[in-house]
Order: sequence, then C-alpha cells, then structure tokens
Amino acid sequence: MADRTRLGVIFGGQSLEHEVSVVSAQYVTEAASDRFEIVPIGVTKEGAWLTPEETRRQLDRDDEKFHKTLELEGERGILARPDVLASLGEIDVAFPLIHGTFGEDGTLQGLLELAGVAYVGAGVAASAIGMDKALMKRIFGQAGLDVADHVVVRSSQYGDKDEIAEAVETSVGYPAFVKPANGGSSVGISKVRSREDLGRALCVAFRYDRKVLIEEAIEGREVECAVLGNDDPEASPLGEISYTREFYDYEAKYLDDSTKLIVPADVPEETARRIQELAVQGYRSIDCAGMGRMDFFLTEDDRIIIDEINTLPGFTPASMYPLLWQQAGLSYADLIGRLVELAQERHKERARG
Repeated sequence: MADRTRLGVIFGGQSLEHEVSVVSAQYVTEAASDRFEIVPIGVTKEGAWLTPEETRRQLDRDDEKFHKTLELEGERGILARPDVLASLGEIDVAFPLIHGTFGEDGTLQGLLELAGVAYVGAGVAASAIGMDKALMKRIFGQAGLDVADHVVVRSSQYGDKDEIAEAVETSVGYPAFVKPANGGSSVGISKVRSREDLGRALCVAFRYDRKVLIEEAIEGREVECAVLGNDDPEASPLGEISYTREFYDYEAKYLDDSTKLIVPADVPEETARRIQELAVQGYRSIDCAGMGRMDFFLTEDDRIIIDEINTLPGFTPASMYPLLWQQAGLSYADLIGRLVELAQERHKERARG
C-alpha cells in the first residue's frame, strides 16, 4: 500500500483568533486522520514555533487550557527552531490554519513557497491582497464589482484630523465604519456618526495598523458565499449572518449566543445566482486559489455590494465555509480532501514553471 500523504496542519499564531485556529486544527486533525498522516505544527501566541512532537504533547495534555492556547518557553520566530524548519521538509502538503498577521497575509505562504511545500489555499499575492482591505477594494472596483464608498488614511496623515474629516464627509458621509486596513475578527473597528466620533475611532484603528479604511455604513443583509477551486472555481449555496448587536463585531462573532448562521440563506433564486457569479468574479480578480469566503451586503433595493474576501475562513465544522459546502453535499472530511488535491494541483503547475 502506498504511503499516505503527510498533511502538515499549521495552527495557533499571534492573532486574536489563536483560540479559533487551535479548535479548527483539532477538528481538521480528527476528520483527516483516516485519509492522511497528520503532522501537527503549532505556533504560540508569542510567535514561538513548536515541533510536531511538542505539538502532539500539547494536544495530549489532559487539561482544558490547551483547548484555548499553545505554550512554549523559547524564542520567537521559526529561524530560532531549525528542527521545525526541518519538519516542514518532511510534509507533502501544508494546511495553514493561522488567521491574521503571519498566517493569512502571505508571509506564511511565502515561507512554504521557499520551502518547496504544497499548501492549501491562496498564494502569496492573493493572501496579501485578501488581508489588506484597501488593496482588496481597489481591485474589486477595477474588476467591476460594487464596493462601499471609502477613503484610506495612513498614519502619516493622522495629524491633520480636519482634512481627514473633510475627506470623509465629502466621499463617505455618516454613519461610517473606521477599521484597520489589515486585520480580522472586527478588532479595532468603530462605527462613527459624526466628526466628533472620528478622532477616537482613528486612534483605536491606528493601534492595529498604519493604514486605516473609513467606509460608508451599508444597511443590508450580510450574505456569504464559499468559493472552492483554482482556475475553475465553484460557488456554494449562500448563507446569511443574523445578529442582534449593532454590527458584526468581535463579540457578535465569538461571544454572543444570539448570533446565527443561516444556511441556506432565504434569497430569491435569481439574486442568489447573481451573488454566486459575483463571488467567483471577485475570487478570480485577486487570483485566489483553493478556497475563499466572499462576503456581501444585500440591500432592500437589491443592490449587491461586495464587502471582502476571507482567504482563510474559519474552519470548524460549525463555521460558515464548511457549512455552505455541506449544504452543497460535500462533507467536512471530503472538503479537506478536495482542498489538499487543489493544493497538489497548484504545486505541480508551479513546478512546471
């Protein structure tokens, strides 16, 4: 019998989504272990990389704390762990499950490219664009998709608050959302209703990034579509986010039990088809590969506004991306298998030059 594919599950990381990543990795490991030889590689909140052996020991710990965080006394960064670098060379395919900075922003993907390892998901460029909301919206707009009105402010402009306020009032208006251009889980996002709110919101957002996006607040349903594939991507059925908080912030995403993922979304068939088409169009516009969750606003007058792409969406069985493919008839385990196949296909293409 041929050796099983060695699947390196890389998880944890330094973002606020560390705990979500750990849980995702546990589910992927359980679901994929019958089909693949799993090589777990954890990264702590401090940025220390764990060897597969160290990671397994933490997986086997009989305490609840592990289910939230990974720990290691040691230096940050993978260069401090040549044994971890060596373990990357022993895997056939990597499944990155690290959210946010140093995980889905192209940096980890670049490391895997340099190591010559096939990996699940978007490449370096698409990952970086998918993380940077300002670049993402520019490309979506150039591709003909409808995006919310917005302005981009850099930290070097922060001293001239009146000029920023004038730009917002001219191009965006109130209410508006102020958010770090690079970030996830709605961290650092504020809703502003006047010039008086703007200064405080900018201060909060600049804690997380040197570039901030200020965009119009769209009133509408939040509808999501999962896309799967490389050069010939497919769109899933649609899902909808229902929440009771003022907007879909960190609390609503992870802590509020009243938040609901509605699958499938109750959307007219023609509108659903159009959203699926736009999802694939947006996916292709940034040259995404493997997977991506496309998020839209659907207004009362049937305006379809693309909000963002998430190139590394939440990946527990209860997360929207797997739920949407389950609705399409693709099980969680089979979805993982398909993503590994897509990673191998893309790796072979790159090797051919």
